[in-house]
Amino acid sequence: MDTSGKVASVAISDGEKILWEKSVYTKLTHSQVILPMVQQALEESGLQLSDIDCAAVANGPGSYTGLRIGIGAVKGMCMGCGELKCAGVSTLEALAYNCVSFKGRIIAVMKARPGISYVGMFESNGHTLTRLSPDKVCSDSEAFEGLDTGKGVMLTGDNACAVKQEFFAQDENVFTANETQLLQRAASVCLAVNRNSGYIVGADELEVSYLQATKAEKDKAHRDDQGGCI
Repeated sequence: MDTSGKVASVAISDGEKILWEKSVYTKLTHSQVILPMVQQALEESGLQLSDIDCAAVANGPGSYTGLRIGIGAVKGMCMGCGELKCAGVSTLEALAYNCVSFKGRIIAVMKARPGISYVGMFESNGHTLTRLSPDKVCSDSEAFEGLDTGKGVMLTGDNACAVKQEFFAQDENVFTANETQLLQRAASVCLAVNRNSGYIVGADELEVSYLQATKAEKDKAHRDDQGGCI
């Protein structure tokens, strides 16, 4: 499942094909829609939760609330089904897997705040990805000014079109993913785990990767700077 952004997405894979997938761009909170979607996925694919080997989830970066909902849902499912393992997948890596058939560099870019993005850089051989650098949160200019585009580059993620327009409008070697590949898809979370079984862990090891301080941490830091107290 993916609850890291405005899309709520659930998919089931048997390792060779996607058996079921649904993605909804929703104004409702993920807590209202994600577990009903899981139930629908199991019912319509004729499966029980006990038939599932691993519950995989995008573990960040992304919406603080959305990520906690997804991680909490997967932990709960695993604790309620003793044999079920889980896996956390970088949201940026899953986005890059949307475009894995593109041979070349794939850059997943999600808007964090104005002028700041979450950025993940990967190389694709058309089947699987190689990570080129750790996921990071940085200014758009830091990430994209002077970027070597001698070979083809594919941009994906909710900030891809804006980055293309601002930094690469005239660069024919930089492409933007089409509308089916720009936003989060649970099928790509499945694909990432199918390509790397090392992501599979126990429920107690599943953690969120925010990449930047949460609001509570920022508020505490501000109070500390101001000499405040609780």
